[in-house]
Amino acid sequence: MKHPLIRQIDLTSKKHPFLNCYSTFLFLFLVQAIFGSWMFSSSLIWLLALPQAALTLFLILKPQHSDNINLPVILTLVTIAGCVSPLIRVFELQSESPEWFLWLFVVAQLIMIWESMSSWSRINTDHKPLLGNIINLIVPFLFGASLIYIWEILTVGFNVPQILLPSPHLIALAFAKSTSVLWADFQQTFVKAVLSGYLMGCGSGFLVAILIDRVPFLQKGLLPLGNLVSALPIVGVAPIMVMWFGFDWQSKAAVVVIMTFFPMLVNTLTGIASTGHMERDLMYSYASNYSQSLLLLRLPNALPFIFNALKINSTLALIGAIVAEFFGTPIVGMGFRISIEVGRMNVDVVWATITVAALSGSLFYALIALCERRLTSWHPSLRKN
Repeated sequence: MKHPLIRQIDLTSKKHPFLNCYSTFLFLFLVQAIFGSWMFSSSLIWLLALPQAALTLFLILKPQHSDNINLPVILTLVTIAGCVSPLIRVFELQSESPEWFLWLFVVAQLIMIWESMSSWSRINTDHKPLLGNIINLIVPFLFGASLIYIWEILTVGFNVPQILLPSPHLIALAFAKSTSVLWADFQQTFVKAVLSGYLMGCGSGFLVAILIDRVPFLQKGLLPLGNLVSALPIVGVAPIMVMWFGFDWQSKAAVVVIMTFFPMLVNTLTGIASTGHMERDLMYSYASNYSQSLLLLRLPNALPFIFNALKINSTLALIGAIVAEFFGTPIVGMGFRISIEVGRMNVDVVWATITVAALSGSLFYALIALCERRLTSWHPSLRKN
């Protein structure tokens, strides 16, 4: 039974249809179509925008069930077509400012983007795992695409200077022109510095955690030292590492080791110590020694903590390597590319490099999260209701 306040909201929304997203969109569409003229500047613009208005009118007159898979598909397609129409007009005007009725239509499009994502989220996927996985990919993709759309239409429509914020299509062009350079930067920073430093830092942190667990008095000596090292500012450590290990990727890997060591150490120790007394007493009753108890009970129990450290370190490693490249590097690397292209006022290349860093970091994090899901499926946080 619904709460009285919820029932009142439902009745209010039935009495006042303009509280509905579709009605709001249709109202804004009619206002800008009656008083504005930008939509009639091209037949293509009108043909792209008209199906969206027709669909919203149909949904107002004949509401559909939320579990209908056809609704979000059709709604998403017509919303994409509607979003293209103001972009065409903005690119036609070039340096001229569009009329404000176009921005009213953009606001209406944002409402429909929100509704299309909501329609995907309302689909019941309790007994459809494949459909649930597809929707879990579609909704974040639509959200990211909507942010890029807002970025594009605002920067182009308001003629934002490229040196302040280039539009996404200029960044894409710079990415396409600099593919070979960005690939070399990716290899230098991510493949050589990040991966090697990540493996050494996480591996050493894990081994030292096992050593501290085996020799308890080391906990009082090594943990405060590790706390001190983790508090060191990266901008202070990076120049020292460059002086010690040279200008190549080895110095950046050393910075990554320093940044990833302590999170792995602390999380592994916490995970090993989280084993309950009943489980340890059970292993003791089986006459298991330290190694057997560690391998069969304590380390499996610590896997969620270990993967938590691995995910945190996946982002810290990339940040550390890029920042370290600002303090000395060969003529290749993401940090070098950002610093040198900013000086040349090639901000689009800078954003293309940032895109490469973001994509590589996100994919690396996703790979670790996928391994975590496979290896710790028994954990309550990963169980489905």
